[in-house]
Amino acid sequence: MGHETIMMRPWIFAAVVAAALCNQQAWSAGNAEAGAAKSAICQACHGATGNSVNPDWPNLAGLGADYIAQQLQNFKDAKRSNPMMSPMAAPLGTDDMADLGAYFSSQKIAEQEFDPASMKPGSKLYRGGNASRDIPACMACHGPDGLGMQAAKFPALRGQQSGYFVKQLHDYASGARATGPNNIMQTIATRLTDEDMRNLAAYVKGIR
Repeated sequence: MGHETIMMRPWIFAAVVAAALCNQQAWSAGNAEAGAAKSAICQACHGATGNSVNPDWPNLAGLGADYIAQQLQNFKDAKRSNPMMSPMAAPLGTDDMADLGAYFSSQKIAEQEFDPASMKPGSKLYRGGNASRDIPACMACHGPDGLGMQAAKFPALRGQQSGYFVKQLHDYASGARATGPNNIMQTIATRLTDEDMRNLAAYVKGIR
């Protein structure tokens, strides 16, 4: 990458965002109140406000309405596979998905307990990337505060459960999960070490 910024080359970032905006499914605005009524079955794993207490189950609070709806559609269409989520998504219609997305996205992300020392290397990678391994800064798509970019369906990472976060990076790296324009997450994840993944998980869990 030479002397160019290691966050992400501006033209690459623009191309990634443009591809995301062009290729995403159009979702109608969901109704958060209706989503709250439909969320009872979700709350057993994800919590009443979308904040899970299990490190292996994701927080949904503030994740992004369209992102949540799209992931539910992906589970229904078998683009993502999970023995618990796939059957849950199967009976949902597009309105249900949009309503659930609207509800959970409207909830506040709970602050997580974290070890400040473990956040330091993760912060460096999240905010600055690694030029020698051609890894862009995570914040280029997910924001300096970890709140994502909802218009492009780049999810919020702030406060995400560490076990879930690391598993998703492993799934991207192995090809078990595909997402994003031009398979950007798969490409990046293959360049991350296990230590990188743990460090990033520690950072996003405690990001403020």
